[in-house]
Amino acid sequence: MGWSNSRTEVRSAYYAILLANGECFTTRRTSPKLDIRSSFRSVNYYDVLKVSQRASKNEIKSAYRRLARELHPDKNEGSEETAKAFAAIAEAYEVLGNPRERARYDRKLLEAQYNNGNGDDSIFTSSNSHARRWRQLVYEHRYNEIINRMVAEERRQSAELQKLIFPAVALILSTFLVAYGKPHYFLNAPVIIKIVIVFLFAAGIFHIYGRIRQGLDRFTYDDDEIHDSIFDAPREPKNRFSRLTVATLILGSLVLSFALGLVIGNYSQFLAVTMPRIFSATLHPEFIFYPPIFVMIADLAHSVLTRLET
Repeated sequence: MGWSNSRTEVRSAYYAILLANGECFTTRRTSPKLDIRSSFRSVNYYDVLKVSQRASKNEIKSAYRRLARELHPDKNEGSEETAKAFAAIAEAYEVLGNPRERARYDRKLLEAQYNNGNGDDSIFTSSNSHARRWRQLVYEHRYNEIINRMVAEERRQSAELQKLIFPAVALILSTFLVAYGKPHYFLNAPVIIKIVIVFLFAAGIFHIYGRIRQGLDRFTYDDDEIHDSIFDAPREPKNRFSRLTVATLILGSLVLSFALGLVIGNYSQFLAVTMPRIFSATLHPEFIFYPPIFVMIADLAHSVLTRLET
């Protein structure tokens, strides 16, 4: 009896370790004890995308893109089975690609595993007080992992969103200030200063392009999505705004800030009167140099301060 109890405890501890490490929800489809698909929409989305439950968002996205390229019906002569498989991976990514939806889904998986039982002698089904305590501890551990991952993902998304918003706002503000002040420092500057300004301008252009392009790719959707070729109706995009809408909004804001700066600057020529060697009453072509430089310096300073705070 003592050996039997010891063996049961070892096996129960082993299952507990597996559950704590998230291995009970991976691709082990043959074990009825670990099959949770029937308890939540009859689908294990991690199995569909062929990733583990601990996969990062980038890993899930990469797996989805790889499978989408392999299973796209346009590349498989319109096969009905391929179309169904493609629809399945699209549905799986729609859930796992959203931090909140993924957290809800993971909780369903965890509850299914926690409540599952088929009568055998294990930590998942035993009525022993120690086994119940083990189950509760493991459940709380895994649930806390789910919540922590969701919070970390939301923080990362917030930081990525700032990488789009901050340069865009800085560009709009600097465009207004340049139109208002009408600088003419470049024409009278030494050659070395002119070279530095041109170099910083080019670096600023690349910096702005990279930031805005990254933000648009991350937080907007393209009208030509891969889903459209096989579904009769377009799928609801995960991101709220289209890429064209956001780009138009940014360009429109730049034009508006430039026009507003010109109007206010022409009405109140305070800078031109107080600092005539740097600012002018008329607009010069060199104004285009300064907004990208301002954005790059301000954005880099913001990034440094953000890292220091964390």
